[in-house]
Amino acid sequence: MRFTSEQRLDDGVLEREFTLGEIPGILWTPPAPASAPASASVPAPASTPAPAPLILLGHPPLGLRRMYPRLVARALHCAAEGFATATIELPGSGDRPRWPAVERARADLRRAMEAGEPVGDEIIDALVLPLVDKAVPEWQAALDALLPLPGIGGPVGYSGGVISIGTRLAVVEPRVSAAVLFAGSFVPRAMFEEARQVTIPLHVLLQWDDEGNNRQAALDLFDAFGSEEKSLHAHMGGHTGVPQFAGDAAARFFTRHLT
Repeated sequence: MRFTSEQRLDDGVLEREFTLGEIPGILWTPPAPASAPASASVPAPASTPAPAPLILLGHPPLGLRRMYPRLVARALHCAAEGFATATIELPGSGDRPRWPAVERARADLRRAMEAGEPVGDEIIDALVLPLVDKAVPEWQAALDALLPLPGIGGPVGYSGGVISIGTRLAVVEPRVSAAVLFAGSFVPRAMFEEARQVTIPLHVLLQWDDEGNNRQAALDLFDAFGSEEKSLHAHMGGHTGVPQFAGDAAARFFTRHLT
């Protein structure tokens, strides 16, 4: 990991851009809590702040620059609760090399949706499964690099979409203790079997009128998750209409499970 820039944001949050090999990413860390002032007779105790729990911010494959306003808003919200957050660029997105096979699948998806045709399993598999196979090991490599940094520690949460990436990560990565999943992307049938292997606590967000999402598939995926603790939070509105209070509920979920 190599840090390439840093700046202070609102309320002292430190934003650092980094590269992990060819993968760009961003790390946000909350400011250290203020120490109690020393008095004339009692000096301030010397203490080291406890490491902040880490939340991985998932996002759709639209590029970090395009997603930055939403990502930094989520990061600042998490920092106010005492969490560090990090994200990485997904394969084939942003400044990373183009991925012809996935771009062909995206073109097929656009053609089907513009023609009003159902999106078949073949298109969904070609679009999502290669992304999951490549992105999840990259998230794990990011964890390897992030967790030893000063001021960051476990436990780890995952928040966001693509929901299939979060599902796979919840199955294969034991350092992830809880996840907030966004049900707003196509789900290959193979992911339903993986969902049955998920056991960590889940908080799933669903926009009821999401124009690009198969609502029934999202409900079926939620039903398939094997977690003993799982909750579904459905809100009226389209894909980008997630209400502010939904973020507050997700923050309370992570506070319960990561602190």
